[in-house]
Amino acid sequence: MAKKAESISVFELGKLEVQTLLIKLEPSKKDDPSPPRPLLVASPKDPGRYPVILLLHGFFLDNTDYRQILLHIASHGFILVAPELYDSKLAVLWHAWSDEDIIRGAKVIDWLPTGLQPALPTGVEANLDRLAIAGHSRGGHSAFSLALGYGSPNLPFSALVGIDPVAGSEWFQVPPRILAGDSPFELGIPVLVIGTGLGHLKKNPCCLPCAPDGFNHEDFYNKCKRTTGYHVVVSEYGHMDILDDDAPFTKCTCKNGVNCRDIMRRTTADLVVAFAEAHLEGDGGDLKAILNDPKLAPTELYPVEYHE
Repeated sequence: MAKKAESISVFELGKLEVQTLLIKLEPSKKDDPSPPRPLLVASPKDPGRYPVILLLHGFFLDNTDYRQILLHIASHGFILVAPELYDSKLAVLWHAWSDEDIIRGAKVIDWLPTGLQPALPTGVEANLDRLAIAGHSRGGHSAFSLALGYGSPNLPFSALVGIDPVAGSEWFQVPPRILAGDSPFELGIPVLVIGTGLGHLKKNPCCLPCAPDGFNHEDFYNKCKRTTGYHVVVSEYGHMDILDDDAPFTKCTCKNGVNCRDIMRRTTADLVVAFAEAHLEGDGGDLKAILNDPKLAPTELYPVEYHE
């Protein structure tokens, strides 16, 4: 990886210049090199070899709703790949009861070794030996499922991040039902689970909670007993508060925090950065600092727990 110009404190924007690239499908081309799904890629511009993080979006959301958090993480020296998992909002509803998002995620992973490198800036190299998978909301469930082998992805993962992951509710459980039963996950890789303090609450009496008890971050973390695991809850924010300010559905469906959402995005991004630096690059300084003193964050982190 390219050497950073100077040490970077936690919860600050990185020092690297970054860019985003939208890669669309072009199936009419012969020997088509395009990915199996449209992609939003955020990458450093500075030459170097960088770990790759695949981020899966949530239910009824788009990959482009995460542009700001992708750019923030990339500025610390990572390549972010965010696939669009559905063709339309109608398709989201059609596939709600299927595992199509997992299958499509696996196809994108299989494409990475041959397809990602030609799309990157000159001098920037993707280090797929250090590949992490992450996901938000239902995308967190998909990320865990892929790490458990569902969809049969061809590349191994070095780390896993669930950002307020959700596996459904008592009325509907997302397939596969990975939270069912008492057996812990057999993952073999370190896991970071980020939760929200407001995600399990109803926005109003007419809405269901976006991250209901029994199917949210606490339940995912509790299944990670056999691997190195971290569980950090951003207490004062809600399930949709990591999205860009102009993303649709961010305020009408889930309970939100009262402060600037930029704080939530920055907090979440740098929790991911600190975890990735520790487990993809072998530099655990920032992660250790956060675990020892959660007040370093710009908003309350509670609880903060981990096991190794």
